[in-house]
Amino acid sequence: MKYMVLMTANKDGWDDMSNWSEDDMQKMFSFMEELNEELSAKGELVRAAGLTGPSGLKTVRTAPDGEAIITDGPFPETKEVLAGFWILEVDSEQRVLELAKRISICPGKGGKPANQPVEVHRVEEQNLL
Repeated sequence: MKYMVLMTANKDGWDDMSNWSEDDMQKMFSFMEELNEELSAKGELVRAAGLTGPSGLKTVRTAPDGEAIITDGPFPETKEVLAGFWILEVDSEQRVLELAKRISICPGKGGKPANQPVEVHRVEEQNLL
């Protein structure tokens, strides 16, 4: 079964990352690298990537007249932003939930678990493209 696992981050927390120490950043990157290497070795990792923060985000919406409305950043009321994703192929929902729990404790500022929300979506098997 394939799943898309989405890591979200609090927008204010994301903006605060520029104030993290080099050690805090290294702990986070090491955590992600070790996780991805393990998933790859087990044949569960299909694809993973971190995403740019809110400053690199564009939101596109089509107006009633058909014109595109393009704005910088997320919607103003957005509190959470998408930080990264994994496409995983695992044997069970239990396994992907176990991995989501692990992703949620990625180290944050001060090396403490960030406990960020992680969404898990099953990828439909039929290919619509």
